[in-house]
Amino acid sequence: MDILTFLAQGFAVALEPQHLFLALIGCALGTLIGALPGLGPVNGVALMIPLTFNFGLTPTAALILLVSIYYGCMYGGRISSILLNIPGDEPAMMTTLDGYPMALKGRGGEALGLSGVASFIGATVATIGLTLFAPLLVGFAIRFGPAEYFALFVLAFATIGGVTSGSLTKSFIAACLGLLLGTVGIDAVSSVPRYTFGWFELYDGIDFIVALVGLFAISECLVFLEDTRHGSKPTMKLGSAIPGMRSAWQCSPTIARSSLIGFISGVLPGAGAALGSFLSYTLEKRWLGRRGDFGRGDPRGVAAPEAGNNAAAGGALIPMLSLGIPGSGTTAVLLALLLSMNITPGPLLFAQQPEMVWGLVAALFIGNVMLLVLNIPLVGFFAKVLQAPGWFLMPMVVMVAFVGVYSLSNSAFDLYLMLAFGVLGYVLRKLEIPTVPVVLGLLLGGQMEYNMRRAMSISGGDWSILWSSGISIGIYAFAITLIVAGLVFGWLVKQRV
Repeated sequence: MDILTFLAQGFAVALEPQHLFLALIGCALGTLIGALPGLGPVNGVALMIPLTFNFGLTPTAALILLVSIYYGCMYGGRISSILLNIPGDEPAMMTTLDGYPMALKGRGGEALGLSGVASFIGATVATIGLTLFAPLLVGFAIRFGPAEYFALFVLAFATIGGVTSGSLTKSFIAACLGLLLGTVGIDAVSSVPRYTFGWFELYDGIDFIVALVGLFAISECLVFLEDTRHGSKPTMKLGSAIPGMRSAWQCSPTIARSSLIGFISGVLPGAGAALGSFLSYTLEKRWLGRRGDFGRGDPRGVAAPEAGNNAAAGGALIPMLSLGIPGSGTTAVLLALLLSMNITPGPLLFAQQPEMVWGLVAALFIGNVMLLVLNIPLVGFFAKVLQAPGWFLMPMVVMVAFVGVYSLSNSAFDLYLMLAFGVLGYVLRKLEIPTVPVVLGLLLGGQMEYNMRRAMSISGGDWSILWSSGISIGIYAFAITLIVAGLVFGWLVKQRV
């Protein structure tokens, strides 16, 4: 009953005219950004964070806007996947397997309509799960002390590093680089400058927003410049989206199973929407066996990954809000926003900021309906946007990045730093080193160090305090289990190939 009361208060916040308008803008922008090949939710949210500061939005308003963009990107990623066979982001990759064959058969509108309904159901299931399970997780997390929080940070690095790259070594290198960057600035205990090289601008540490925009948006533009190919883009007859809504009823068992699989994948720290999409598709293909026509335009091959990746996107918000551990790359960016606004996600967030948390949950329900209403009739419009030349789109991305970052501090140094991170992100991508562990280290490195030093102070320098409680041991065991499972899964995939 308490949850229903809090949710009613959240709807009172979310239904305020400003918040409704921001949710609508976020859904539309997110769908458009997600449809652009290569950008995806991480880049879209990172690019828009500086604008939230420019417009002076409250934490509640900023979070509603960015999470609406997040959900919108998950919807929009399917558009280029189905029409152009180019995934808008990693989770949309599985949608290309059957979505593009459907489009080639003149059933592109049906595929888009079906994916819209599947995305709506998957995201709704995730939001209901967020409503029910996040408070329960908070009640358990209140018992955490410095040693337990340190174990949680170890879990975050172990899981995200293992899932985001096929190479554990490269993920470990990226995480160490992020931790190193997180130590730049004045030491909180000794007040000694660390790795500042005499630049006073670095005494406060590296700004999260500057690093994020550089690592994702600027590096994406550099990769685009390298990979640009001249030629005509494929065009095809869309057809109506109404048959896809009818197909959703026939695919309802698939959507239900995939939504549950995706939600569980999203709750696991580090798994994220990509794993939810992959598991939903592969398990559904195994479930149906010869009864399916997967890979040649089976509607269930569109419904499964779309329901799975949107359910995972919502599930990833649970560890971010209740434990302060990002469940995906995009939630790591959202974590940066909250930390920049002096809001620390974790067990006390639900008690200290109830209006923000429950307003966000209510806004997710509302935004999900908005996305369904927007996506069905505007399919043709978003398809036309994909025909815009890259020489026009990418300069717009760079312009927004420069204006947004410069307006935060009016410092030219931040622009140079953003470019430096852009080059770093480009080099990492060329070396196939994931950037998500770098972001995680930069965001959580300071808090990880702080909790370790607090625990050591309490124990008088005894290291055993870090694994002395049952909670800590359980978290370490869970982290090891996920790492081993990831290695075994990767080995099985290689054996099948």
